[in-house]
Amino acid sequence: MAFPAKYPQLNATELTDEARSVLIRVIRVAFPHDNFPDGPYERTADTILKEAETSTWFRVALTQGLLTLSHLAGGDFRDLNEEDATKVLRRIESTEFFGFIRRTTVLNLYDNEDVWQVLGYEGPSFDKGGYIDRGFDDLDWLPDARVETYTGPNTLIEIADNVPLAKGRAATATGPVTTIPTAPVGTGSRDTSNQPGKRAAEMAEVKK
Repeated sequence: MAFPAKYPQLNATELTDEARSVLIRVIRVAFPHDNFPDGPYERTADTILKEAETSTWFRVALTQGLLTLSHLAGGDFRDLNEEDATKVLRRIESTEFFGFIRRTTVLNLYDNEDVWQVLGYEGPSFDKGGYIDRGFDDLDWLPDARVETYTGPNTLIEIADNVPLAKGRAATATGPVTTIPTAPVGTGSRDTSNQPGKRAAEMAEVKK
């Protein structure tokens, strides 16, 4: 593995078109999306290269990382299949080189209208007045509700008029069904046999 301290000439290294091509391949392997077009990956690689131009340290880290990829790949990293390329990236995932690529890619690859179309994202809404009037409540991902139309009569049927009254209950002219008090069977008035006063008098007569 190459280190900047051992190779100070890397500070003056200019990233070539070949380096850009390898970087695009790295981003595709690290962030695989089969249905993404090439444009977003290429623009993300250009952003990384532009960031590297503004910082000597990032430029050295990027150049060092590309050299390391070639060493670990045993040749051209672009010639590796997906599985082998992923294994190589896992070996350098903790390096500053890969961290720089990961951070920049996360912030830029998905901030792209071409990617939004593929993912089904409509983009920001503040410049379009928000989502309220733009299909916010669309439920096209749910099946249509079953609506059953009522075909019966339009008049109200008084069901209570056709129900027999229970024993001891009667309907009033202006209100609901009420309970009618009834006397015990065989008497014409209230039964007072269980009143305490009467029972005490009967017991006194027996003792006499």
